[in-house]
Amino acid sequence: MDNQVEVLDVALIHEQVRDFISVNFLFDGDARQIDDEVSLIEQGIVDSTGVLELVLFVEETYGLSVDHADLVPENFDSINALVGYVERRLA
Repeated sequence: MDNQVEVLDVALIHEQVRDFISVNFLFDGDARQIDDEVSLIEQGIVDSTGVLELVLFVEETYGLSVDHADLVPENFDSINALVGYVERRLA
């Protein structure tokens, strides 16, 4: 049962991250066109200011404090990276 709850939690986090990116960074509001592994920075979806917006989203939505050392592409450069970061921090 705990595993089902974890899967649901990750699915919810994934949906919230996609929705945030869709609303705040995509002009057409359609995040379905973004592959979960694609680099948000390389694709021009998010810039350095956008990364700060993602940090604020994570802090406000999940009650986390993002350390300066965590501001690396491995944590914030794709949808899956961001979901994985939040999941690890909440564990």
